[in-house]
Amino acid sequence: MLQNLFPNIDDWGELGQACIDTLLMLGGSLLLTVAIGLPLGVLLFLTGKGQLHAMPKLYGALSLVVNVLRSIPFIILMIVLMPLTYVLVGTKLGIRGAIPPLVIGAAPFFARLVETALREVEHGVIEATQAMGATTWQIVRHVLLPEARASLWAGVTVTAIALVGYTAMGGAIGAGGLGDLAYRYGYLSYKSDYMVVTVLLLIVLVQLLQMLGDRIVAYYSRR
Repeated sequence: MLQNLFPNIDDWGELGQACIDTLLMLGGSLLLTVAIGLPLGVLLFLTGKGQLHAMPKLYGALSLVVNVLRSIPFIILMIVLMPLTYVLVGTKLGIRGAIPPLVIGAAPFFARLVETALREVEHGVIEATQAMGATTWQIVRHVLLPEARASLWAGVTVTAIALVGYTAMGGAIGAGGLGDLAYRYGYLSYKSDYMVVTVLLLIVLVQLLQMLGDRIVAYYSRR
C-alpha cells in the first residue's frame, strides 16, 4: 500500500534508519543542551539585577554570548563550527558531527528559558528561605528549581521541538537523519515522495513531543 502511495521511495529501510538517526541526534543533543543550559540559566538568574548574587558585568558578558549564539542561523553556525566539531568528535558529518553544533546552538536558547522560568518564582519565597540561613545552592536546589518545574519542563519541550528543526536543517550539509534524506532525494533528485514522507514524520515527531511535554507540565502544575 505504501509503495502505491509513494512509488518514488525505493528503500523504506533507509527511511527507517533516517528516523533512528534523527531520534539519536535529538536525544543526545537534548541531554547535553539541558546539562549545559540549565546551570547557565541559573547563573544568568543569580547574577541578574536585584538577584541573590547580582553581578552586572558578569551578567552582561554572559548575556552577550548567549544573544550572539542565538542570533546566528543554525545552518551557518554549523558550517562555522565545523573545525571545532572535528576537533571535538573527530568528524564533521553524521550524528556525531551534528551534536556539537546542535548543543551550542540550543543551549543558549534553553538557558534564556531557564532564566525566565526562575524569574517567575515569587521573590518572597526566596527571601524567606534566605532568612532561614539557606545557602545559595540550597535555595537553588530546594526552592527555585522545584517551584519552577512546570515552566522548566515547558522550556525543555520548546527546546526539543526547536532541535527537531535544527536536525532537519543540518541534513543539508551532511548531518544525516530525515533532513539529509529530504535534501538528497526530495530536493536534489526531485523525488517529492521523500519530501512529503519526511515532512509527515517530522510533524508526527513534533506532535508527540508536544503532547508528552504538555502532560509533564500539567502534572507538575497540579502539585
